Amino acid sequence: MKILVLGAGVVGTASAWYLRQAGHDVRVLERQAGAAQETSFANGGQISVSHAEPWANPATLRKVVRWLGKDDAPLLFRPRLDTLQWQWALHYLRECLPSRVSRNMRQIVALAEYSRQSLQALRHETGIAYDHLERGILHFYTDQQEFDKSQAGAALLRELGCPRNTVSADEVIRIEPALAHARQHIVGGDFTASDESGDVHLFTTALAARAAAAGVDFCFGTTVTRLLLDGERVTGVECIDAHGRHRSEYADAVVVAMGSFSAPLLQPLGIRLMLYPGKGYSATYPILDPASAPTVSLTDDGHKLVFSRLGERLRVAGTCELNGYTRELNPVRCAAITRRVQALFPDACDYSDPVYWAGLRPLTPSNVPYIGATRYRQLFLNTGHGTLGWTMGCGAGKAIAELVSGRRPEVDFAFCGERLAPQSAVEEFRGQTRRV
Repeated sequence: MKILVLGAGVVGTASAWYLRQAGHDVRVLERQAGAAQETSFANGGQISVSHAEPWANPATLRKVVRWLGKDDAPLLFRPRLDTLQWQWALHYLRECLPSRVSRNMRQIVALAEYSRQSLQALRHETGIAYDHLERGILHFYTDQQEFDKSQAGAALLRELGCPRNTVSADEVIRIEPALAHARQHIVGGDFTASDESGDVHLFTTALAARAAAAGVDFCFGTTVTRLLLDGERVTGVECIDAHGRHRSEYADAVVVAMGSFSAPLLQPLGIRLMLYPGKGYSATYPILDPASAPTVSLTDDGHKLVFSRLGERLRVAGTCELNGYTRELNPVRCAAITRRVQALFPDACDYSDPVYWAGLRPLTPSNVPYIGATRYRQLFLNTGHGTLGWTMGCGAGKAIAELVSGRRPEVDFAFCGERLAPQSAVEEFRGQTRRV
């Protein structure tokens, strides 16, 4: 079949790779000049099954109320005259119910673990290098009450098969000696030895190059303007190419993997995704003293920051701002990141000229992404991965390739549209072939 994949971030590129491996004719439409130029450009670098506890939970909700109006808050909600923002917020409140938190966590862990295994297999197959480290992820806490509360979540993750083990403050320093400067403030931590880290931009661009060599056609500089319908069936898209020309692209199936921009594309079809952009920040620092910089990927729970060693760089990312589609950098939030990193690792990096960046994470209220079929035949979703796009990217790409090909992926995940889609894209395609 001829498949159109919309978007060339890590999720879209992985989708294209696995669809091509399944034997399909694949074309990727991407508005930027290359792969991984937006949300997959400079994220925190973690492959983090252990970070599966959704932001929609009672503890975070209480913090959000305290953080309202604070420019340097880890999670900042800026109210706007935006219907989707308020609808999203109401759904978020519902997802904070304990019963829903547990269900959502199970979904996230299952997909994240499936994805990590898929990434490892792909890395072994292709030999792609992306400054990856297999040294685990260490969550550390500087507030005793928060540390005590975290242990219930860690216990649930262990029940779900994720080995997130609670460790003492001294054990935190043993695992990552670079934290010794902050030892007096650390009260404990959780360590998941099986988690990984790496540069998502390096990975995605390398995978895109391999996919292109395998026959995937990447059309960069191409903006999709609308989906084309024939009754209840999507037949392709309208777009503007790199030369400014309007054209139509037709296909046997379309996969929407446009992150936060998936929602406005789908809305004219009556598909209203609870998907809202969460602006996340990152800062990248050159390492001056390798011995003083962390090598284990870290999560600073109190400040909602993650740290990853990417070769000779330290990448620090986090915080979330619900403020529409703007990617404008807030200097207060940027300064707060550098202030925290310098306090933890004063001699590790050159802090004089950080490279700041912001990307729009596609957030669902539950943190569970939309992957699967829609009520329109031939139209599939692979979006809404939120803060875990890098973690879930390969698994989501492999899963959508299976679904488009008419097979059920080998992961216990509630794919959307399973009850709505009358047949797979492959079955529809075969039906058209028989009729011809």
